[in-house]
Amino acid sequence: MSATILTSEAAKAANIEIITNGRYTQAVHETVVAYRANRRSGTASVKTKATVNGSGSKPWKQKGTGRARAGYRSSPVWRGGGVVFGPHPRDYSKKVSKKTRRIALLKALSARILAGDVLMVPTFAVATAKTKEFVKLLVSVSPEPKTLIIGTEFDNTTKLAARNVSPARLMTSADVNTEHLLAYKKIVLTNEALTELAARINK
Repeated sequence: MSATILTSEAAKAANIEIITNGRYTQAVHETVVAYRANRRSGTASVKTKATVNGSGSKPWKQKGTGRARAGYRSSPVWRGGGVVFGPHPRDYSKKVSKKTRRIALLKALSARILAGDVLMVPTFAVATAKTKEFVKLLVSVSPEPKTLIIGTEFDNTTKLAARNVSPARLMTSADVNTEHLLAYKKIVLTNEALTELAARINK
C-alpha cells in the first residue's frame, strides 16, 4: 500500500479551511498546556512543622546550656522536621473553551498539512494480528516509525498487531486532539477519517 501527501487543495476540497498565516498560535499553546495540566494528579504532599510526628515538648531549657534556643523537635531546621513551602495537594486543571480547542485543532492540522506531514490512505488494516505485518504496512505508507495513524475505527486484529510498536499509535478521528497532531513526525489519515475530522472541526 502506498500513501499520498494531503495537499492544501485536497484539504480544502474536504471542507477543511487551511490557516496559512501566523494567527491562532496562542490557542494551540493554551490548549496543549491545558491537556498536560489536566493529566497531573496534584497529589504531591509534604508535612509541615505542624503535621510532622514529633513531641511538642521543649528539647532543653531556654538558657544555661550553651546551645542554641530550640522550642520543638519538628522544627524545619532539624533533621526529621517539617518542610517549609513544600507541595500540597492541589488542582492543576485548566479550562479551555470549545471554540479555542476547535481553532487549535484546525491550526495544528493546517501546520502539518502545509509541512507535507499528513499522508492519505484508503484504509489501514492488517489481515493477521502479527507485529511484523503491522510494521510492514507502516513502512509502506510512512517513512517515519513515529507515526500517528488516524481512522474512524480499527478492528481488533489491527489493534493487536500494533500494540507492541511503541513509536506508532492508532487513534480514531473522534479522539485525536491538538497535542496528538503535534507529537508525531508523520500523520496517516484514512479517507473516512478525513471526512469525520472535517465534520468535527466545522461543527
